[in-house]
Amino acid sequence: MSAITDSTAKPTSSTKNTSKRQRQEQISNSTNSTSSSSSTNPIERPRKRFFRQRAHCNPLSRSDGFDYPQTPEDVSFWEPHFNPEWLSKFSNPETEVYADVGCGFGGLLIGLAELYPAAVSIGFEIRDKVTKYVKQRILHLREEEAGGYQNVSVLRANAMRYLPNFFKKGQLSKMFFCFPDPQFKKKNHRRRIISDGLLAEYAYLIRPGGRLYHITDVPELHEWMKDHVTRHSCFKIIPEEELSKDPAVECMRESTEEGKKVARGGGSKYYCVYERISDEIALSKHHFNNKEDVFERQEEYTNNGKIVVQKKE
Repeated sequence: MSAITDSTAKPTSSTKNTSKRQRQEQISNSTNSTSSSSSTNPIERPRKRFFRQRAHCNPLSRSDGFDYPQTPEDVSFWEPHFNPEWLSKFSNPETEVYADVGCGFGGLLIGLAELYPAAVSIGFEIRDKVTKYVKQRILHLREEEAGGYQNVSVLRANAMRYLPNFFKKGQLSKMFFCFPDPQFKKKNHRRRIISDGLLAEYAYLIRPGGRLYHITDVPELHEWMKDHVTRHSCFKIIPEEELSKDPAVECMRESTEEGKKVARGGGSKYYCVYERISDEIALSKHHFNNKEDVFERQEEYTNNGKIVVQKKE
């Protein structure tokens, strides 16, 4: 007797894996650039299940293949990301530029593009597959709405190492850090995206009057970030009662995928917003020159090639 073939049988795991690989290759080919596509084939709305990747990366690793401009003046680097009109606007110092560091799946990034259509919003994501997802999401939105979403783009980059290569001094008006990796282990605190050293870079890139935002669902990380930013002389915290006037705060709280996940689980969100003050005011408030500051001034002395830190009595 001949065997009976069940036409309704489920595909094997090997068939599923082959299909998934083929799908990922198609996605990779369709997301080589976020510039306007000349292809006649419609760009599908991306599905997250094809872009899954582990949530944690080591930002201090030097084994990477990131692409970045040698200097912020290299406008040609941005040509694949924006059409000529928005490339010109991006180069204009009057145009507001927003940076979403660790943009994830692009919820806030798309929200900013809609909320501020006259500003340029750029997302930075260290994970390759997640970056491809956001690229395809932007291309799909551009195709759905002719002329829309030309003011937003994303690129795979390590913001802890290369951010000053992308922007000039004072070019940014807003910077967002949404649900960053908590790096719970004490030995990994140096990997946290907000630290004393990195805040010096952020203060350099944000123009006076600009704003820095951070949000997390981890109380300890919130206190860490708040402590580091508030004691930096270039930033002052904005009172909570004034945050209702800033539409970006609501966008940050409600638009990100992580924020929605926390809301579904009934968790709490902790956030702060800071204003970048002028260099003149920052210098006058610097604790080295402030006699009323509670911190004691420290002086460094070189001894046989080693730095010895002594407190001034």
